[in-house]
Amino acid sequence: MKRLSDWRKEIDLLDRKVVALLSRRAECALGLAPLKRRQGMPVREPKRERVVLDNVLASNPGPLPNEALERIYEVVMQEMRAMQRQRDD
Repeated sequence: MKRLSDWRKEIDLLDRKVVALLSRRAECALGLAPLKRRQGMPVREPKRERVVLDNVLASNPGPLPNEALERIYEVVMQEMRAMQRQRDD
């Protein structure tokens, strides 16, 4: 049986992995910014965001509810859009 400290160590490790993945996702979003600009595309693409959310929800094994994942990803995408806009400035 895991102790409190064991669970916390695992959570700390997972948090570092999440940060690394979010950083990589941000790098990808920033890489898209100049391509979108050259093609005259808006930063926000609701259809693409729906595809992203559908993909995320389809791969959700639980126990996190889909509604929670959707809220999390809405914030993630909002922050990625903000970074792309800043890059445009």
